[in-house]
Amino acid sequence: MDGIEIPRDVAEKEHVPEDLDSTRLGPYRFPDPRRRRTAAVVYLVLAVLVAVAVPNSPGRWVAVALAVALAGWHWLAAWPRRVEPEAALATAAIDAPFPIGHASAALTFHGWRSRPRWHVVVYDAGEPPSQRALIVLDAVTGERVGEPYIEAIGKV
Repeated sequence: MDGIEIPRDVAEKEHVPEDLDSTRLGPYRFPDPRRRRTAAVVYLVLAVLVAVAVPNSPGRWVAVALAVALAGWHWLAAWPRRVEPEAALATAAIDAPFPIGHASAALTFHGWRSRPRWHVVVYDAGEPPSQRALIVLDAVTGERVGEPYIEAIGKV
């Protein structure tokens, strides 16, 4: 099995958002981390509701503080992903120490603020490829993070 298969009727029943639906045809767009700002606003509204509607108690202020802290973290972690996967693949192709054949990009998150990074795996253009490299790019600025990790591919 390649990847996660979700039947169309299940995706529709569960109201899977279009940008997360793997059964949708067409180019896939990674969701932007700025969507976290929505969660931040929800936590702030929750904090206000708890502060206003819950009777005065120490637990009330703990809940308000927790909701405000979560809102702050979600807001700080809402990085704009300015580098699209195609641009990450093109940059990795330039940074690769060999002519590339196949390549694949995965979006990951780094650090307590969850800064987005592209992890791009590139294979040399040989048939079959004899080496591959992992190139990490900052998804906000497009700059390479560290040096590429290169390894030879042995026969299995």
